[in-house]
Amino acid sequence: MAKATQTGKTATGTIALDAKDLAILNLLQQNARMTVKEIAEKIHLSTTPIHERIKRMEASGVIKQYATLVDHTKVNKGLIAICYVSLKEHSKTAGTKFVKAILQMSEVVECYTISGEFDFMLKVMSADMNTYHDFHVNKLSNIENMGHVQSVFVMGVIKQTHVLVGG
Repeated sequence: MAKATQTGKTATGTIALDAKDLAILNLLQQNARMTVKEIAEKIHLSTTPIHERIKRMEASGVIKQYATLVDHTKVNKGLIAICYVSLKEHSKTAGTKFVKAILQMSEVVECYTISGEFDFMLKVMSADMNTYHDFHVNKLSNIENMGHVQSVFVMGVIKQTHVLVGG
């Protein structure tokens, strides 16, 4: 494990986490509703240090948020599309405008800047092909500076996880 400075950050800018912190994160990733008392019992610490460790990880940004994972098929979002997007112009202003537009689109659940032939990769969720087509034609393609869009459709989910630590 990298040596931490006085601020708790390592030389690479990551937060120094010990085995107990990692155990806490592993448990919270499995069940974010687990109580401090339940975590304390599982990793053999009292509740006060558990609570302090969780608060420290929240304050430092290690724990970004708590979320509920939803089965997309049960909430009328049965179609998943991955969209590869190229912009015509690659200035900072053009990129910022694209990002602002994407942030306003509820259909886009993930957006990454990528290297290679395309500039961005989007994960888009919609009810079906008709609603995706409407999104593509009336929203995505109308973004200023849009170059090329290539869509691929997910036929099945093999692995989908949010677990980064332990597990």
